[in-house]
Amino acid sequence: MISEPELVGEPGPGAPPDVVSGFDREPAAGGPRRWQGVLWAVVGALVASAVWATAVFAYGIGGDRKPDPRGYRVESDSCAAIELKALAQVVGAAEPEPAATELDGIEHPALHRIRCTVALVPPDAGARGGRDGAGWTTGYQASVTAELHKETDPRPEFEASSTLTEIDGMGVTRVERVPDLGDLAHLLVMDDNVMQLKVVEGGAVVTLTLTAWMNYDADGGEEEMPDVPPDPELLAYRADLISDMRDVTKALKTG
Repeated sequence: MISEPELVGEPGPGAPPDVVSGFDREPAAGGPRRWQGVLWAVVGALVASAVWATAVFAYGIGGDRKPDPRGYRVESDSCAAIELKALAQVVGAAEPEPAATELDGIEHPALHRIRCTVALVPPDAGARGGRDGAGWTTGYQASVTAELHKETDPRPEFEASSTLTEIDGMGVTRVERVPDLGDLAHLLVMDDNVMQLKVVEGGAVVTLTLTAWMNYDADGGEEEMPDVPPDPELLAYRADLISDMRDVTKALKTG
């Protein structure tokens, strides 16, 4: 966590008389004592202004600074430019449109947001652990959420999210820093067979999520439901998730 910077350089309440200089002398009757409070108020305001200006310059807070879009374009048609080639190769090809793709968007002066969801279908369910001969199938879904913040810097909130132990009701079991991806990137493994890669770059926040689930087909002819097979090992697709995220961020900048 990044702690708030300490503000140093202001005189404390117990400052020795020599700090106050000539203003500690006893004034004559009707003299300048009544102006001392005003003068100290002015000095304090000037010091506070200088400290605030330094904080704005050094930490990018206050003022009217807006996050740099870094070339990202997040619009209603951005989903068409997104491809998940690595996941499609190792997990399964995307279902034909339009049934597989969903768009959930926000277009606001302060925030543009899109969400693209696609089902991934293994070409050979048996070879990839989809159908194991006991009526169980494994389904996969990938989704991309892209946000372009235009008024406020999303990085502080992004950094704070890496410390969460629960997201959307799912427990976070692992958080891993991914180097050389955006300004900051985290890979999260969550309950319910969910793996998520989150990237912040300037005012853009991009999230790529891979979800797996088990389905039981009662038409398999079994008299009773067999034991549920082991959950898919999503970490096996870690490198593919990262590879596709690199392509997604490029597509959002050029598409």
